[in-house]
Formats: sequence, structure tokens, C-alpha cells
Amino acid sequence: MTDEKKSGLDAIDEGPTASDAATPTGGGTAGDPADHASVQGLMAQFSDAVMRHRVNAGDQHVVWIDAARSHEMLTWLRDDPDQLYDMMSDVTGLDYGSGRPVEVVYQMYSTTHKHILRLRCELPLDALEIDSVCDLWKSANWLEREVYDLFGVTFKGHPDLRRILMPDDYAEGHPLRKDFPLRGRFSRAEQTRRALEQDVERFYLADDLQAGAPQEMDASAVGAIADGETEATPAQSREDD
Repeated sequence: MTDEKKSGLDAIDEGPTASDAATPTGGGTAGDPADHASVQGLMAQFSDAVMRHRVNAGDQHVVWIDAARSHEMLTWLRDDPDQLYDMMSDVTGLDYGSGRPVEVVYQMYSTTHKHILRLRCELPLDALEIDSVCDLWKSANWLEREVYDLFGVTFKGHPDLRRILMPDDYAEGHPLRKDFPLRGRFSRAEQTRRALEQDVERFYLADDLQAGAPQEMDASAVGAIADGETEATPAQSREDD
């Protein structure tokens, strides 16, 4: 009796399983907190919630923090007078595969102190959720939606958490996860069928559809254009009304 061999797609259907392998450090070298005021402050204020600290590319300080306290720590970084990180430049995700945690990455900048800081939070595969920071930085709104869409991370408290790149009813999963098959979960024929059945009009406002519709032009308008006269655009006509 021979052992049954599972294909890559069979393994994908079963989903990822947790791994004992260590999550990569993200490269870089061990950092000295004294080299960055914010890292030093985080370790003083939240010593039990700072996991590790690395320095990439010479001066990019990266701090891994406890995801359960991320909102509290990010609030402090925004509001403390010595920090004042008023700009959330980016929120993105990382998936190393092999059952390792998915990470949420925050790239921040203080326009007051001219400091740059990157925070990373590890989320276990069976609990892919973290507090939203939309209440702290409005720029995080669409960024968190993108991480939700492509990595499957739920941001608790987000005011409008839904897909942003893939269709709302996209059923194949989260395309940037390592367990996502390169050709998608469905056959090409099924993908085509689903695409053709999309009700694209429900994704647009009525005014948008009207603006993109072919404009009718009467004979007098055609004649005016032929004579070199210019015609008011539909938008101008509506303003005149």
C-alpha cells in the first residue's frame, strides 16, 4: 500500500498551520535604543510590550511591539510632545509563509521632530485581528482596507472595513498570502464565469455612469463644430442650468 501524496493545491485547501520556526528578524543589525529617541521612549514607557529592535539600511529603526497594546503605544507616539508622529505614511502586511505569523507594519513620520519609525506587530494565523488606528490617522483608512483585502487581517473598530482592490464578493481569499495559489483557487473557466456575472453598475454612482455614457449631439451642434465654433461641455451646460 502506497502513501497518498498530496498536491500543492490539496495543502492549500487545508489552509496554513502554525509553525515552530522563528519568524525572520527582518534583516538589519541589532539596534542601540540610545540612537533613536522614540525607541528609547518606547522601551521606557512600554518595556513589557517591546519585543525587539533592529536597524535596517543604516538608519531605519524597526521595533516589534505587542499587537494587543498597539493602539495604546501608537496613541502615545502620536500625542507625546517628544514624539508627535503626526503622519502615518504606510500600513502594510507581511506573510513569510510556512505557518509563521502574519505581520502588520506601520511606517510613521514626525514632521515636528523629523523622526522616522517603523513598528511591526506579529499576528498568529488563528487570530488575524488588530485594533484600527483610523481614529488616530485618517490616512490609515484605505491602507488598513488594503491589508484586510490582500492579507485577511481584520482591523477592529475600522469604520468601513471592506475590500478595496478586489471585488466585494471576491471569494478566492486574500491574494498576497503565501498560501494563495498563483493561478487562483478557481479554474480559468470559473474565474471567467464569475467575472462576466459581475454587476459592475452597483460599484458606481448613477452620476458616474451618466458621465461616462455617450453624449448625444443634435445636427445644429455638429454644424457649429464644423464651422469652427466651440460647444459648451455637458458639465458647463449643467452649471448654466
